[in-house]
Amino acid sequence: MYKSKIQNKSLPHRQAGLPRRQASKIPNPKRNVLSFVFCSFGLFWILSFGFLNVTFAQQNDEIEFNLDMAQATTPLPKIFKPNIDLSGRGFHRDPTWPQTVAAKEALQIWHEDLGFRGLYRLQYNLWEISQLSDEKEQQERLLANYEEIIKRISDSGGTVILNLFGTPANFGRVLDKKSPPRDLRAFKALVKSIIRDLSCNKRYNIWYEVWTTPDLDDFFLGREQEYLNLYRVVAESARELRQETKVHIPVGGPSVSWWFQNLKGNTILTPEKSLIYNLIKFCYRYRLPLDFISWHGFSTDPCVEKESTIYKKTAVTLIRDWLSYFDFDRNTPLIVDEWNFDSDANVLAARGEKSFIAASYIPSRIKNMHAAGIDYQVYYCLEDFRRNKEGVVRNIGIFTFDPEESDYKGTRKATYNVLKMLSRLGGDMIPYKNNDDFVGVIATKTSDGYALLFYNYIDPQMVTNYLTKNIAGLRHKERKIVLNLLNSDKLEKIMLHQLEIPKLRLSHKIKNFLKKVQELNDKAKKYEYNARPVKLSFKNLKPPKAAERKNGPALPPQEKQEYYLYESYTVDASCSFNCEFSAVERKEIEPSAGPYQETLTLNPYSVQLILLKKQIREIKEPEKEPEAMPPSPEITPVPAEKEEAPEEAPPAEPAQEISQETVQEAPPAEPAQEISQETVQEAPPAEPAQEAPNESPEREESK
Repeated sequence: MYKSKIQNKSLPHRQAGLPRRQASKIPNPKRNVLSFVFCSFGLFWILSFGFLNVTFAQQNDEIEFNLDMAQATTPLPKIFKPNIDLSGRGFHRDPTWPQTVAAKEALQIWHEDLGFRGLYRLQYNLWEISQLSDEKEQQERLLANYEEIIKRISDSGGTVILNLFGTPANFGRVLDKKSPPRDLRAFKALVKSIIRDLSCNKRYNIWYEVWTTPDLDDFFLGREQEYLNLYRVVAESARELRQETKVHIPVGGPSVSWWFQNLKGNTILTPEKSLIYNLIKFCYRYRLPLDFISWHGFSTDPCVEKESTIYKKTAVTLIRDWLSYFDFDRNTPLIVDEWNFDSDANVLAARGEKSFIAASYIPSRIKNMHAAGIDYQVYYCLEDFRRNKEGVVRNIGIFTFDPEESDYKGTRKATYNVLKMLSRLGGDMIPYKNNDDFVGVIATKTSDGYALLFYNYIDPQMVTNYLTKNIAGLRHKERKIVLNLLNSDKLEKIMLHQLEIPKLRLSHKIKNFLKKVQELNDKAKKYEYNARPVKLSFKNLKPPKAAERKNGPALPPQEKQEYYLYESYTVDASCSFNCEFSAVERKEIEPSAGPYQETLTLNPYSVQLILLKKQIREIKEPEKEPEAMPPSPEITPVPAEKEEAPEEAPPAEPAQEISQETVQEAPPAEPAQEISQETVQEAPPAEPAQEAPNESPEREESK
């Protein structure tokens, strides 16, 4: 289901006593004041950045990444896969295609480029299916289209989170898809038949999620107990079918708008009142299966999962403690199954004409999710929402489109290419930690080399997010002081160094707190418009030994040479729509015993993928030239043809001609006579005149 309301964790909702459900309907004076302060502060930032662009141009700090390619690796966690919610549009001309699912063409492009091997969320609209009950043929085609998507993902090795929502007509207390079911038995029979068909009979890989965002009136009109009863119906159906068919059928929830939220409106100060806590306790009481816990998280803060609570624990640690306390597996999967770059607006330039900003947010957020202990994430969503019955326009997808065009002309945003980069990561992760607040790396080993993903993301709302993330760790009086600063212009003056923190009449703890915020703000202003030079050093970047190779027989060392093909792919401010995914740099690297060094330039809000692929170059030995024969005093034998030639010729005339030629070519008279005398002396006595001519050609040939 698409989101018509903004689901973020804005500070006024957290601290004010106003219920979350009514926050969008009742004016909040505190929120108005905060909005004015933040808008003024944001305007000053924009003006300041343009002025500071030159000031800090020569002050960029170089970052060093020293990676040891020979260190032990771990399997790449599944959270790094490009998982996505398949929602989009909100309306299709074809009534047999799920109305809240993205266009067929968008799904096909994703399937061809990235495949369906990860975790994919599909919202199964029971209300929409029931609306076609009078058109059985169309209803069957709609169900077939749902199943086609599920089958494609399951056959590809992926898993579907099937979100069951929308009470069918005549099932609810009122004629509204957001109404809780009136007849729970009838609703249970319907849900059980769906699970039996998809999971037991056809054995698709499906996790069943009960409803979406039940804490907001736009999605659920019941009370908390009515949601818990709804969950019980689905969980009991799954448990009964498990016992009957011995098929494991995961079920979970509650998919709230934020982990600490409930249906009455809650803040981070009282997490024990959250719907997640009450669901865990409810499942323990009725011995219901709870195979995963899910919630949403829309923010601009990449470290939002690391926020502190009043118990001095993060949300992940606190939820796992609840699971252990109520005898559930502490390692039950925790899923943020809807998240995106979001800052209080349905349409953002950072998700549109500047989509490279949201693109750089993706790897930064996922890396911090993993560090916080989240098991899975599902990015929201595949396609923008436009031209739907509710009139909601939200540019939140990785595809956008022109609603006036009858033919599909989808446009890929820069976020699409970053998810494609994630799909190129290897199966083994090289552990690496860096302390930079903006730049990071995800390093992996592939089957034929290495894949390294670098990112540079600066949170545009860093001050507000830092206060929100850490205010729960302060005492009541300290929180009150911070809220007073937010409602005045003092915080802005502190960030601009117009007020000196040591001179303020505040506690030592608050002063340190504000100093940290001030330092982060200074860094953000420094790096938001300036590139970061990155020095890479790859240690042990050398091919494996012959005995370590697994792909085919190894060539003898003298017949091959291994090297790396270096390829670099970039997402940055140069492109936001239909960006070509091709290497911007390609070169060969010869492995050596020493470290290999490379220098990168990471622009603000950019992502770079570096692939190092092993290559084999065959070496052919040069052909040896034939050696020259050493000079020999021996006379080369005359071929038989030439020896027989004098015998066939008449004896008298050839002998005279040869002797004359010999005399003419020889030196003057006296040497010629000596040669003739020697020839006569060496010849047999019987026939000296005849044998001399026979030896003369041999001597001539030897000369």
